Amino acid sequence: MGRVQLEDFVAGYLGGAASVIVGHPLDTVKARLQAGQGYGSTLTCILKIYRHENVAGFFKGMSFPLASIAIYNSVAFGVFSNAQRFISQYRDTSRRHPPDLIDLTFASMLAGSVSVGIGGPVDLVKIKLQMQTHSSDVMSLNRNTSLRHYQTAYKGPVHCVNCILRKEGLLGMYRGAGAMLLRDIPGYCLYFIPYIYLSEWLKLEHHTTPSALSVWLAGGIAGAISWGTATPMDVVKSRLQADNLYNRKYKGVKDCIKQSYCNEGIQVFFRGITVNAIRGFPMSAAMFLTYELSLQAMKTGKESN
Repeated sequence: MGRVQLEDFVAGYLGGAASVIVGHPLDTVKARLQAGQGYGSTLTCILKIYRHENVAGFFKGMSFPLASIAIYNSVAFGVFSNAQRFISQYRDTSRRHPPDLIDLTFASMLAGSVSVGIGGPVDLVKIKLQMQTHSSDVMSLNRNTSLRHYQTAYKGPVHCVNCILRKEGLLGMYRGAGAMLLRDIPGYCLYFIPYIYLSEWLKLEHHTTPSALSVWLAGGIAGAISWGTATPMDVVKSRLQADNLYNRKYKGVKDCIKQSYCNEGIQVFFRGITVNAIRGFPMSAAMFLTYELSLQAMKTGKESN
């Protein structure tokens, strides 16, 4: 059995950082649509954020995921690549056959399960910071108009973590982790598997490895597929994680699904699906392209030494 290749973790870290920079503005819009109230359509949400918070509003809470989601993706990509390699070696020591669907599925599910351990707290803090600006209506003296006062609950990621730990303990950092598992285990299968097969299919003739364009396109399509199909459980996760910011509404995953359906109908579980699918393309394209290029550079550097 081969050893763990650390290059996969390093390349995954760099890819994660690239995806955060590219996708955070639309991620903020997605979080507001799923967990907030009164934002309406995607375009209305974008205009409201810009009108009240300027461009900085789209990058709210980005410093924390930039530092931490990179680690989260490092674990996901590192676990997937090494697990797939080990399984493939165990099933066929010649390693000449193309990736098997069963191998890829098991490796994807393992990556999704392990990554939630790190990604749960990261996502929680990110959602809290993205949702911390809320409005409260206060009637003015003439009673015909209302003034909106915008308040912030957290000064930053460190303050947010301290508040959660102080009020809810360590378990509070994993609020919504159950919904995240239900989202990420199938989500990673629909992320890595389409990417592997698409990149092979798009590979130029007489080339042993996919071109940069093939990687970019395959990664983008895989991201759009994965995030689009993950939207219903992503809505539940976002609501659970944004909950308790002011008043707790949901007891857990089942209660969140029940209340959301009873109050807003089946369409609530597809809220933000457009943003998810659209942002999934550039985020994942940047992720996979940076991952593959970094991996190739590290292997080339190792061979030259």
